[in-house]
Amino acid sequence: MIEIALIGKKLGMTREFYKSGQVVPVTVLKMEKARVIQVIDIDKRGYKAVQLGYGKIKNSKLSKSLKGYFAKKNTEAKRKLKEFRVADTQNFKEGNEFGIEIFKDIKFVDTKSKTIGKGFAGAMKRHNFGGLRATHGVSISHRSHGSTGQRQDPGKVFKGKKMAGHMGDKLRTMQNIEVIKTDLENELLYLKGSIPGSKNSEIIVKESVKKIKKKTVQEKIKTIEDLKKTPEKKKK
Repeated sequence: MIEIALIGKKLGMTREFYKSGQVVPVTVLKMEKARVIQVIDIDKRGYKAVQLGYGKIKNSKLSKSLKGYFAKKNTEAKRKLKEFRVADTQNFKEGNEFGIEIFKDIKFVDTKSKTIGKGFAGAMKRHNFGGLRATHGVSISHRSHGSTGQRQDPGKVFKGKKMAGHMGDKLRTMQNIEVIKTDLENELLYLKGSIPGSKNSEIIVKESVKKIKKKTVQEKIKTIEDLKKTPEKKKK
């Protein structure tokens, strides 16, 4: 079980072809290497964790405190710092680097990313409302969301009421996404289907939390080929 995560950049979508003739849509991620900046022991904070650094950044863009922090750790400056709780810190040492190789034998992953921002949207687009009637006295307000409040009691609109507003640009976690292929040389990760976010957006990739028993695409193709090879029983 991999308890740490890597950050990747969404390059876009393509498709993967198999000899069986099957076509699978995939999202291509360019993964970044993560460096262990700090190993947190249970004696220090009451829990075991690992602090990882991702990406490159100019020293001129760092605050004075961060410059001192990276100098103290004797490592190059990192754009983003993330902390992950781990069961055992013995496997991690300050300065160690982790890349796409950690997903080499993993079949399913979870991703976390920001959805595409769609600006201010009405209730019909944002919440799939039906809208008001097209005729019979409805004037100008065909796409409005209807009544929002009550009478004198309670005399207010409750928080969380589905109304028009900012749509998209929210963190979304996608679970149980199948890893189609890993390109270690170019540090590319091919995931089945689409993932929330626009091109060049940051995607956090982690091993799937749930235990998944379903077969992968390659396993399904293999079972079909094995069935074809088995000779049919002679009819009596």
